[in-house]
Amino acid sequence: MRKQGIAAVAIAAATTFVVAACAAPQSSSNDSTTESGVNASEATSAADFGGLDGLIEAAQAEGQLNVIALPPDWANYGELISTFEDKYGITVNSAEPTASSQDEINAADRLAGRDTAPDVFDLGQAVALANTDRFAPYKVETFDQIPDQFKDPDGLWVNDYGGYMSVGYDSNVVPEITSFDDLLKPEFRGRVALNGDPTQAGAAFSGVMMAALANGGSADDIAPGVDFFGRLNDEGNFIAVDPDTATIESGQTPVVIDWDYLGAAAGKNVPTWTVFVPQNALLAGYYFQAINKDGPNPAAARLWQEFLYSDEGQNLWLKGGARPVRGDEMAQAGTIDQALWDALPAVTGDPVIPTPEQTEAAGTYLADNWSRVIS
Repeated sequence: MRKQGIAAVAIAAATTFVVAACAAPQSSSNDSTTESGVNASEATSAADFGGLDGLIEAAQAEGQLNVIALPPDWANYGELISTFEDKYGITVNSAEPTASSQDEINAADRLAGRDTAPDVFDLGQAVALANTDRFAPYKVETFDQIPDQFKDPDGLWVNDYGGYMSVGYDSNVVPEITSFDDLLKPEFRGRVALNGDPTQAGAAFSGVMMAALANGGSADDIAPGVDFFGRLNDEGNFIAVDPDTATIESGQTPVVIDWDYLGAAAGKNVPTWTVFVPQNALLAGYYFQAINKDGPNPAAARLWQEFLYSDEGQNLWLKGGARPVRGDEMAQAGTIDQALWDALPAVTGDPVIPTPEQTEAAGTYLADNWSRVIS
């Protein structure tokens, strides 16, 4: 699955752009001025291009878009990418699909000034908020339809899609899970995996936060979650394996702590795969979309954002089981895919959505304490 640890980054997909270790330096042009005189890298809305048609023309002139850490089965990114390519005739170069959020930032550093640097980011909250100085402000045409709490007021970042933290499991291998504490039982020995390293990966970070909520902690206190994973590790139940579709289907990771939409997608070929959302530890969250201010294809990056936040893009995320950030507004407007919207798992209660400040504090605690319980 995507947003995992450093080890997963060693293998690049067939469609990846070439990384620094195996390519001669390529300098990207610092001149992003279009034929019409627009500096695409400084554009803050489609209006700067004279409207969406002008932005499309500028993006097509670039002809390329570099994305990173977007596996095809994560929130339906495969179809999102192919639809964008077909719609605009722009080639999408997709690199390091299993990379973590921090790996995205590291790649931007490693490839800075090259034609292969990422143009856009899709990040977990902790990593996104620690790197806002790297982002270019941009407001898509639907910006006003996105709730204020899910966006930077200047468009420096915008939440894109989200869901609820869950425990996916093969009911043919382990007993029914009715509470988070069930994972400590002997029947789960050597069977519980977390989607990545929580100090680097957004899904894993949220998994530890969910454990905190289930064990007396809160968004202000992630320590009980770290301690829970320490107990899980001491019992021999936790396995340091980055789960994906292959590990689930082979039985290597019969229990996976992950976002509900990812768990459902990863286990779709296992008939007995079940996704459990703990109602006493209801944690919701969104990923963060941003433009790399130093990306080599600034117009294509901005057109990609317009596409993602259009009705079409939002419904494609919904098709992947994720909850698009404009979902409620689109449901009211009648532009949502109603069948897919109604098919989302029912959740009761008030979910916890950590604030940026809570996420930053929790990230600091994790950085200082995770290795204490998981070595």
